[in-house]
Amino acid sequence: MKIALVSPYDFAYPGGVVAHVSNLGHHFEKLGHTVKILAPAASPDELGVDNLIAVGRAVPVPSAGSVARISLSVWRNGKVKSLLRDEAFDVIHLHEPLTPVLPLEVLSASNAVNVGTFHRFDRNGLLYQFTKYPLGHWFKKLDGHIAVSRSAFQYVSKHFPADYRIIPNGIDVDFFSQEVPPLDAFKDGKLNILFVGRLEKRKGLKYLLGAFSRLKWEWPNTRLIVVGPGNPGGECYRLLAERNVQDVVFVGQVAPEMLRRYYRTADIFCSPAIGQESFGIVLGEAMAAGKPIVATQIEGYADVIQDGVEGILVPPRNEEALAEALQQLVADQALREEMALRGRQSVKEYRWERVAQRVLECYDEAAANHAAA
Repeated sequence: MKIALVSPYDFAYPGGVVAHVSNLGHHFEKLGHTVKILAPAASPDELGVDNLIAVGRAVPVPSAGSVARISLSVWRNGKVKSLLRDEAFDVIHLHEPLTPVLPLEVLSASNAVNVGTFHRFDRNGLLYQFTKYPLGHWFKKLDGHIAVSRSAFQYVSKHFPADYRIIPNGIDVDFFSQEVPPLDAFKDGKLNILFVGRLEKRKGLKYLLGAFSRLKWEWPNTRLIVVGPGNPGGECYRLLAERNVQDVVFVGQVAPEMLRRYYRTADIFCSPAIGQESFGIVLGEAMAAGKPIVATQIEGYADVIQDGVEGILVPPRNEEALAEALQQLVADQALREEMALRGRQSVKEYRWERVAQRVLECYDEAAANHAAA
């Protein structure tokens, strides 16, 4: 089967959708399928992705508390038509298919079997509320519909009802569960709490810093390690200064091989996001690495872990509750080990081999719908 995986987001910039597309394509190729990735990319030759077809350059656009890097190059419509004609794909799988501009151009020109995966969750729902009528034309061209979580399904189906399959994001379980050496710099007897994510407000870092400042008074032998791209921002720096918080290490963005060593180094993983998460990829990575989790009780996260099973869920924007949950795990090594073990079992559901097979089953169903139409 010849498959096109279409992403609206800059393939040179790390993110959940980009990682999903890349891994899904890799596993399809392992199964013998031919895969091409269509996405914006400024310097595709530098990425080392052989099957990437770069279509347009991306520009940053504010989106749901984050920044989406998408292409707005509508003039490339002719190139897209020519590309689809020449490649003759059997299936075109569009991720965030209603995001401008590339997925809409592909849908307009496509005569293949079209499948859409919806990753997004937005509690306000304003985007689809105001665009569902103009976007309805493109939505009707989809032969198959996937949502990555119950939250993503509830969000999109409210405005675009259809028969959706809920197929989660995949986790490279073998990669993150591999026994790699912890980082020597943090092997000094302190208990390490790890945060991984972009340093933007919706990830809730300031609440974790506040919680850690409380924890540090009673448990001075703890450390917080912050991994991820971006700048913590003025609020975080003021909090650190006002409370004189020690043992907070900002690492920045790291390569995947180094990231799994940070997971290995951690004793507890914490993700205090405040919302707008359709799925918790970092939670799956932490479970694969065998780490107990403290996270917020938000849509998306509650789809991945169960409170009291693989970790502890607390209300968002509540540093006191966050501190109490962290303290519970810091004080109880046996509980940490129990939750870590259960997490290793639960994360098997998200193995890429399983996810890829479920997506292929959706392709077969979509092909039948396409033929009937």
